[in-house]
Amino acid sequence: MAGSKENYPGVIRPSRIQGVGKNRRALSTINGNVIGASPYPCAVHKRGVLKEKNIACSNKDTAIPVHRPVTRRFAAQLAVKQEIKPPVQPITVTYQSEDCIFIDAHEEDYDVPMFVQHTEAMLEEIDKMDVEVEMEDINGDDDEAVIDIDRGDKNNPLAVTEYIDDIYEYYKKTESISCVSPNYMANQSDINERMRGILIDWLIEVHYKFELMDETLYLTVNIIDRFLAVQPVLRKKLQLVGVTALLLACKYEEVSVPVVDDFIFITDKAYCRQEVLDMEKLMINTLRFNLSVPTPYSFMTRFLKAAQSDKTLELVSFFIVELSLVQYEMLRFPPSLLAAAAVFTAQCALSGNNKQWSKTCLSYTSYSQNQLMECAKIMVSLHQKAGTEKLSGVHKKYSCSKYGFAAKTEPAFFLIDA
Repeated sequence: MAGSKENYPGVIRPSRIQGVGKNRRALSTINGNVIGASPYPCAVHKRGVLKEKNIACSNKDTAIPVHRPVTRRFAAQLAVKQEIKPPVQPITVTYQSEDCIFIDAHEEDYDVPMFVQHTEAMLEEIDKMDVEVEMEDINGDDDEAVIDIDRGDKNNPLAVTEYIDDIYEYYKKTESISCVSPNYMANQSDINERMRGILIDWLIEVHYKFELMDETLYLTVNIIDRFLAVQPVLRKKLQLVGVTALLLACKYEEVSVPVVDDFIFITDKAYCRQEVLDMEKLMINTLRFNLSVPTPYSFMTRFLKAAQSDKTLELVSFFIVELSLVQYEMLRFPPSLLAAAAVFTAQCALSGNNKQWSKTCLSYTSYSQNQLMECAKIMVSLHQKAGTEKLSGVHKKYSCSKYGFAAKTEPAFFLIDA
């Protein structure tokens, strides 16, 4: 073979490889003028052992530096480069030895084959169609399209978008465990629903003063109701039940938990430390240590996201649902329905109409507008009377700038007549 290592600096001589000889020689040129070959580019014979045969090349301008084996695919690329059709039958190229030859093509401008242009155009068209579909989902009418509310959180590991739908499906299945009978007060001989309302209204103020997390308040109310539903309590011990439930909820939800003395202080030292600890043991054993239950707060965060809420809608929704926590009659609604109805009622109050329940809200809450109407009407009534009743803890809380004066929002009166 003509040429040597010095004439072909592109030749690579790797270390000894099984089946490949020590000495390697590069092909000087490869083109359509190979002696005895058809006018198609060369292709390597698939067999590992190559017969000895000299190849002469006449056109030095088409010489190709050596880097990689000549394969059928590369032969097709060479065909494109030389503006000829790829071979239907591969041409067997034999060398003077069994050496493996590596070649590398120079980058040159050449026309892309028609089938490649067609494929690229088709892919571009598909991409455009995908973008149009996504834009329809985002900008389309809410009553016609369901928006993927987790789309923006795909790269946020804290949003657990892979599991979030399964989590809320599980919440819906298990929320019945956190519910109590709506007439459990019939089993209490010394307390009544009015006393329960006073206790929870007071605990909302305590929760606000201690600057505790929202989850803590909802779990506190849940613990109180589940305990009173199975355990008779004397009137003088009801406040002890309330502060002990708050202590348990703090231990479950809070990072920094108030000490027992703080709870004794807020009761004006009506109880001693041992009474609080004894009640704590009784309550946690009565509840069988089950504090992992879905509350209205668990659903509120998800449903507000489905409603694409702003800060105002969020505050008004929480104002309405906290009014519901105080009222004994609202125990007949499951937590998910309370949360969905609060969001719907807040939307109506802020917009002035009841056309706000979109298909996205329907999809993520599993409640239609008609299913929410009964609960929403009661919520509007609670909103209307919030500033006039004696139980005004929630109204005071949401009448300050920290909560956006949400209590001053005009109630959605038109829902009552709907």
